[in-house]
Amino acid sequence: MADGPVAELLLRRLEASDGGLDSADLAAELGVEHQAVVGAVKSLQALGKVIEAELRSTKRWELTSEGEEIAQEGSHEARVFRSIPPEGLAQSELMRLPSGKVGFSKAMSNKWIRVDKSTADGPRVFRVVDSMEDDVQRRLQMVQWGQAEKLGEKERSELRKRKLLAEVGSWRDRPFKPYNFLAQGVLPDSGHLHPLLKVRSQFRQIFLEMGFTEMPTDNFIESSFWNFDALFQPQQHPARDQHDTFFLRDPAEALQLPMDYVQRVKRTHSQGGYGSQGYKYTWKLDEARKNLLRTHTTSASARVLYRLAQKKPFTPAKYFSIDRVFRNETLDATHLAEFHQIEGVVADHGLTLGHLMGILREFFSKLGITQLRFKPAYNPYTEPSMEVFSYHPGLKKWVEVGNSGVFRPEMLLPMGLPENVSVIAWGLSLERPTMIKYGINNIRELVGHKVNLQMVYDSPLCRLDAKPRPPPTQEAA
Repeated sequence: MADGPVAELLLRRLEASDGGLDSADLAAELGVEHQAVVGAVKSLQALGKVIEAELRSTKRWELTSEGEEIAQEGSHEARVFRSIPPEGLAQSELMRLPSGKVGFSKAMSNKWIRVDKSTADGPRVFRVVDSMEDDVQRRLQMVQWGQAEKLGEKERSELRKRKLLAEVGSWRDRPFKPYNFLAQGVLPDSGHLHPLLKVRSQFRQIFLEMGFTEMPTDNFIESSFWNFDALFQPQQHPARDQHDTFFLRDPAEALQLPMDYVQRVKRTHSQGGYGSQGYKYTWKLDEARKNLLRTHTTSASARVLYRLAQKKPFTPAKYFSIDRVFRNETLDATHLAEFHQIEGVVADHGLTLGHLMGILREFFSKLGITQLRFKPAYNPYTEPSMEVFSYHPGLKKWVEVGNSGVFRPEMLLPMGLPENVSVIAWGLSLERPTMIKYGINNIRELVGHKVNLQMVYDSPLCRLDAKPRPPPTQEAA
């Protein structure tokens, strides 16, 4: 609040004045520190449109102790001039005068006096002019009378050089508080990671620790071929209906597809092969060309596996992806039309369902999830397939945490992978563990226009409570 006697006196003086007040003059008039007046001005400004203030830069001058003496007694050169009689004065005697040394050089410079070195008793100083005007004394007296601004910059500079004039409030004469180099500075403004990004970074770190390579997932728009057909998902499957998938109008179709691979996929769907009888239907290229917003990141896995199959000889690989997918879902507290999918893929010789269970236990143990159950399930492109359940101590029940399986030969062999190579894969959403980690019950409070930015600012770092797995015990024989 703008209370206190200084603020009150300031308002009264402003009311009585016509053209405003100078804060320095007011401080001198009230007998207070200038900073007290400045503080009162800022307090009144904080109340709103009470007063108006503008910053002005002014310089105030005062005489030094030597300047005050010269203003009263005259400059050194004037005193030297007055001390020389008409018959002259010996230079040695002149130099013994109090103003002799300084005054002599200045008087010579002003051409008031001269030196005659031809006299019998040594150099003698004579007057050159009958009278002189002491401009230095006059200028210093103008400063005493408050007329320093009438002096030119060159005149003030000359007086300052002779240390007769000083600037009032000059920082060179002020005591300064020592720097505290141990004090904490003000935190700079910075961005804040969304909770989804924090949890995502933890999942990504787990994959990297397990030796996985991140696969490119930068194409949100995908063709039906890579999203469905390459995964051995038939063209009449309900998931390919407009009620579940977002199809594009422009561009409506993909123009570039690997046609030799497309022909092998077509034959597998319509006629069978690789030990499968296929789906026995008329496979259409136009349907495979339709562009859509990808419904899962498994389309990216299919592209990576196809590129892996082209490299000879085959090299085992482990891939992962964490990115956005889109589905035509009914919106509610736990479902959105777009969400993030986490996917892991391992390709190697002779992988089995046991390998899949083992890597799932290792993966989820790094998340702090140690109690797992597996339930048989169906997926068009994995066989066998399993749903992964974990026991939730808070809910006191088993909840689904992911889906998994072994990719079917009808998907892998048309790509060109060797027959003895198996690919195991699993996936889960990013939103569900994030909601559990940060105690969010409605997904629309995590993603979308209803997100509270303060929640983003205040959310702590994500540290998944991973517990080390106990070493396996060996039973006695």
